[in-house]
Amino acid sequence: MGMKIVGRERRKLRIRKRVNGTIERPRLTVFRSAKHIYAQVIDDTTGNTLAHASTLSKDIKGSLEEDNKTAAAKKVGTLIATLCKSKQISKVVFDRNGYMYHGRVSALAQAARDAGLEF
Repeated sequence: MGMKIVGRERRKLRIRKRVNGTIERPRLTVFRSAKHIYAQVIDDTTGNTLAHASTLSKDIKGSLEEDNKTAAAKKVGTLIATLCKSKQISKVVFDRNGYMYHGRVSALAQAARDAGLEF
């Protein structure tokens, strides 16, 4: 494992000490790879994933060709918010998963907020 990943894992644990998803307020967590970005809404009391979206999701996969990665992240944010709304989830707690709250991560979060998720 590279030092970069080790650092993120450490930051992740530090964040997870405070950030915990419940059924009333599940955790919206982000995973960022070089090409793609993924978002999951998790209830940590049971360990269940309640909703998930990514740049590989059927709904948005076709519409990404011309987008840069930040624009793609915004679409994922909007999609995860829409999925949550359909499952009566309006409040979440955001888990940046050790990444800086910057660029694609903040774009996804902001788009989810604009689409009506509260955090």
